[in-house]
Amino acid sequence: MDSVRLNLVKAEEIAVALFHEVENRNLIVAGKDEETLNKEVFQLAKELFDVDKHWHKRIVRCGENTLHPYKENPPNRIIQKNDILFFDFGPIIDKWEADLGRTYVIGDDPVKLKLKKDIETAWQETKDWFDKQTTLKASELFEFAVTKAKAYGWEFGGEIAGHLIGEFPHESLEPGNYQLYIHPDNHNDMFDLDSHGEKRNWILEIHFIVRDLKIGGFYEQL
Repeated sequence: MDSVRLNLVKAEEIAVALFHEVENRNLIVAGKDEETLNKEVFQLAKELFDVDKHWHKRIVRCGENTLHPYKENPPNRIIQKNDILFFDFGPIIDKWEADLGRTYVIGDDPVKLKLKKDIETAWQETKDWFDKQTTLKASELFEFAVTKAKAYGWEFGGEIAGHLIGEFPHESLEPGNYQLYIHPDNHNDMFDLDSHGEKRNWILEIHFIVRDLKIGGFYEQL
């Protein structure tokens, strides 16, 4: 593993530990609004890991807000009993970016629990497929992720299926320019080297939704 990848993995491990601590402290409870939980996660990151910078907006979404892709800013909602919610946080750890997304289910609703499980499984299957490739257009990976959603009986809810990540700040992700995103309009090879001649590292994100039930789930990491 090269040094860049190693640093990104270490940053991600801290983000994973942060999310585990959120669960251990039972911060995800009905009756709490998204913004309050978001602030609690931020404060915990500062307390435990001295992390107070994030390279993108911090996201906590529950209920019908889980339908929305990243760029949207839905109104603050209160977590309900038997709810579904997801986190999307991008902490900067020793100048290295992490980007982690996880789905949580409160209660025992079988559809929501299956959605959560299917997203996690589909993410791993998509990564395993990607790891077997030596050349691959970003648009092809996006299509693979969309097909995965259909195979599991869900709809793919994101405009992208991932993006570049690296040392902060990484190569510019310009609005309207999808050449560094896993997007249907990006036909570049994901294995191309970056502007410095180095191997690129990518985040894979899976967002499945059910429009008629107004729920969705999300999972992302390196």
